[in-house]
Amino acid sequence: MSKKVLILEDEENIRKFVVINLNRAGYETVEFDRGEPVVEYIRENDDVAIAVLDVMLPDITGFEVCRRIRGLGSRMGIIMLTAMGQEADRVNGFMTGADDYVVKPFSVAELVARVDALYRRIDGDGFKPASDPEVLTSGDFSLNLRSRELSKAGKKIEVTQVEFLIISTFLKNVGRALSREEIMKLVWGENYQGDPKIVDVNMRRLRIKIEEDAAQPKHIMTIWGFGYKWEG
Repeated sequence: MSKKVLILEDEENIRKFVVINLNRAGYETVEFDRGEPVVEYIRENDDVAIAVLDVMLPDITGFEVCRRIRGLGSRMGIIMLTAMGQEADRVNGFMTGADDYVVKPFSVAELVARVDALYRRIDGDGFKPASDPEVLTSGDFSLNLRSRELSKAGKKIEVTQVEFLIISTFLKNVGRALSREEIMKLVWGENYQGDPKIVDVNMRRLRIKIEEDAAQPKHIMTIWGFGYKWEG
């Protein structure tokens, strides 16, 4: 997988500092200070592994950029840069398709670490040992671990890279109750320090995609005060 990271940040000094540090960490970078050109770039280029999107921009918001990127069918990793204390920003980011967030002001070391962690999660190389099955199934659902595609009754469902990891975790543990902490560990990694609510928001987003009625789910079941389980 390409190690190209797209940086969308309108404050030049912040953007340049991030670019320098990502380059030092071995990433190729492409940078923008407006949202509209990013959407056009993604439309014409499919080699971006991760996008880092600031929320507040001079033209359209980072949320809108994220929504449009997902609308193009892109499954790249997306990290949102949100304002300190703005929980609504984080929820909005996740619901429009973001995979992670970093709160401003942030240390560049933290951002690079988040990019590293997300890149490891979405990099398909080495994800599936040779002894594992090619496809996981449960009822009408089928998850191809090689192509990373989810289908329901033969119809493809577009999922982000993190959503793919959540579904694969569920289908490997059908009927087993998984705590929020366990899901975070399995999907976001051992050292993830983000808000545990990231799990709840991603479950809400997945239910909208896969359930007949997201308000009355039949597959992603809530275990109150604990976590979630997958019902086949």
